[in-house]
Amino acid sequence: MCSNYLPVLNPATLKKYFKVTGIDPGLKLHTWPGYISPFIRKHEHADVGDEAVPFRELMPGAFGMIPHWSKDTKITRTTYNARSETVAEKNSFRDAWRLGRHCIVPAEAIYEPDYRTGKAVWTKISRVDDKPMGIAGIWTGWKNPANGEILRSFTMLTVNADDHPFMRNFHKPEDEKRMVVILEDDDYDAWLNASPNESMQYMKQFPSNLMQKSNL
Repeated sequence: MCSNYLPVLNPATLKKYFKVTGIDPGLKLHTWPGYISPFIRKHEHADVGDEAVPFRELMPGAFGMIPHWSKDTKITRTTYNARSETVAEKNSFRDAWRLGRHCIVPAEAIYEPDYRTGKAVWTKISRVDDKPMGIAGIWTGWKNPANGEILRSFTMLTVNADDHPFMRNFHKPEDEKRMVVILEDDDYDAWLNASPNESMQYMKQFPSNLMQKSNL
């Protein structure tokens, strides 16, 4: 699971690794549930046949899914991660999954608690090759009942990590081990374009030898 991370905010990094532009300069350097952070989705006009329209677009959104039926944004405190095994069934996520609203969450690093010393030690996790992570997610839009404004939001997808040599070391010993789905670089467009029936093939563990940690 991942409740906080470092988003990719550098324009050059976003353009080089994710082929997107237009970052909001006012976004926070560290993201927690409810914070506005960048996510990447398939451009809403990508299928119109206009070569001038890029396939991907960068959007600001709240970290934590806000389903259309939610009365406020407090639900982000519990919807920042979605289990891949149940995402198609859970009330907060099933509409976005059914509609194929896939996204990529660009992250420099994620943070997880290491309890092996007996207490939580927050640990920074990144890729060994120093490339940013492209985390698989889903997104939706929510209409604020107070002012009618549309707020987009997203969640990160997760898989079981009980047998993962690296990620099984995090979270409490008695808890199930989970990890976010870090996409292979070559799968970015395929993930954004995948139908619901094709989605599960991307729900897999990222290789442990490509991950590294550093204590805060």
